[in-house]
Amino acid sequence: MNDIVNNYMIADLYGNQLKLIENKYVYIPFLSKKKLGDEFYIYKILLFYKNGLISIGNPYLNNISVKVQVLKHIKGNKIIIFKKKRRKGYKKKNGFRPIFSKIKIISFKEKK
Repeated sequence: MNDIVNNYMIADLYGNQLKLIENKYVYIPFLSKKKLGDEFYIYKILLFYKNGLISIGNPYLNNISVKVQVLKHIKGNKIIIFKKKRRKGYKKKNGFRPIFSKIKIISFKEKK
């Protein structure tokens, strides 16, 4: 069965472009200033699609915002950084686990 989406938007959140669909979850880079359960609005909307009509911002749409809620902060998979210089005996292995925030898109809000 096809999952038809009636409306979605492309938003700019902290330098990342995300496709946001209502009542769905998205993992984004860690939001250090937000606590679990916090709700906030995203105003930097690049594109909005609703029932076959597309609105494109220049650079952003002024009359649309999206309400999101922070659900949890989690660590991602380990990323390995391996540096080597050939014939020099230099090897360096390093790694880290990036932290992500899981957010839920609650609703889209259009100003008339």
